[in-house]
Amino acid sequence: MFATIYLPNFYLQAALRHQPDDRDKPAALIEEQEKKPLIIQLNRAAESAGVRKGMTPSQALARCLHVVIKARSRPNERAIGDILLQHAFSLSPNVEATAPGVATVQFTDTRNVTTKVDDAVARLVECELDAQIGIAWTPDSSFLAAHLAQPVLYVDDVRKFLAPLPIETLAI
Repeated sequence: MFATIYLPNFYLQAALRHQPDDRDKPAALIEEQEKKPLIIQLNRAAESAGVRKGMTPSQALARCLHVVIKARSRPNERAIGDILLQHAFSLSPNVEATAPGVATVQFTDTRNVTTKVDDAVARLVECELDAQIGIAWTPDSSFLAAHLAQPVLYVDDVRKFLAPLPIETLAI
């Protein structure tokens, strides 16, 4: 059995981590070191206001005057990545840092998995992180489940889980 811990908008969460007042506002993230900075991540509030990935900061501000534009914070990204791995290792010794903001855990002991995962979500919330966890019998299905979790999604039957999903889901 596998669990995937997914921190949505990982880079944006890192940039806003120590600014709780800005988390509920429309917010977008740019890669400041590019010649022409473009928005690479945004929260739901910014998306609802008409901001899209690939826009310039001035285009985003034209759509929403209150959008908070942040630059990536690599030190915060490393710190949050370490926190993610610490919580993943609290579930099992078999952990893979799958991608930035994603950790895959393989359970060798499946007793109390849901309790352990619920505790991990609660601890991540205490660290002021938004986390989603998918639990399934294969790593790929746990990865997909994590992207759809609110905040935890347990997939017992992979076929029933995958059947209604649109093909666009596989682009995650």
